[in-house]
Amino acid sequence: MAETIKVDIPHKLSREAARTRIEEGFGKLRQDMLGGMVKFEDVWTDGHLDFRARVMGQSVTGRLDVLDDAVHVEVDLPAFLAAIAEKLKGRLRKEGQVLLEKK
Repeated sequence: MAETIKVDIPHKLSREAARTRIEEGFGKLRQDMLGGMVKFEDVWTDGHLDFRARVMGQSVTGRLDVLDDAVHVEVDLPAFLAAIAEKLKGRLRKEGQVLLEKK
């Protein structure tokens, strides 16, 4: 059964700075993705991001909103990834906090 994970990642940046870091993070992610085996699409509308990753006939979709003090992320996992949803949620929270740390 498919599952949606939701994560709120607090930050102390401006919305624009948080969005810039996320854009850079997604750019790096795209470069690192298995030598092009993963098809990655993302569309920004102001502080809202819609994204989709496809590999081997499976699709992961999600949404992200940059808020004043947090980034809210929702990721729709297909059934074969739903079993590891909590692990993915923890990793998303950890990686997001590193990305959004005030430097």
